[in-house]
Amino acid sequence: MKPEEELKKVAQEVSVCTKCELHFSRKLAVPGEGPVSATIMFIGEGPGFHENEQGRPFVGAAGKFLDELLAQIGMKRQEVFIGNVVKCRPPGNRDPLPQELTACSEYLERQIQAINPRVIVTLGRFSMAHFLPNAKISEVHGQAMKIKGRLIVAMYHPAAALHQQSLRSTIEADFARLPELIAQAEQMPEQIEEAPVEKQEPKQLSFF
Repeated sequence: MKPEEELKKVAQEVSVCTKCELHFSRKLAVPGEGPVSATIMFIGEGPGFHENEQGRPFVGAAGKFLDELLAQIGMKRQEVFIGNVVKCRPPGNRDPLPQELTACSEYLERQIQAINPRVIVTLGRFSMAHFLPNAKISEVHGQAMKIKGRLIVAMYHPAAALHQQSLRSTIEADFARLPELIAQAEQMPEQIEEAPVEKQEPKQLSFF
């Protein structure tokens, strides 16, 4: 199946998914959006109120800040893929539960395989934990870690800066490194393995 077709298939499956209880309270599922040719993929935690209403990722205040961050490094939303580790809104914007993360993990892995991005930026600790289960975001944010032939960069969620202004400069500084990291990633051999990246042990990570 062509990558474009696989992305569409995932989106269709997500829209009618009943694998966990989040489907009872959702208005619209949020599969994610962006070109299959995207070099960089941003993965947040889960849809919020506005995303649940529109079926699109990062369309609220955090999304506006994300657009600003992208603009600061000369990028546009249309150039990147944006998604979440859970595709339906947790009630009251609570943290996603383990069974909800597990239910959505297959969709995320299929999206990653279809897009095959050179860089994945995780936004928030739940997204980070999908790739780096034992890491602390306060210790690794902004650092690039090579996993399965691509760079994983953990960052604070843009919403964190809206609640804690002191994090804004930290997030901006981390984003400022992305052009350099993308250039590094493009010099790396392409990913060809099929194994899920979340099984990688922390001791096998290499830091740039």
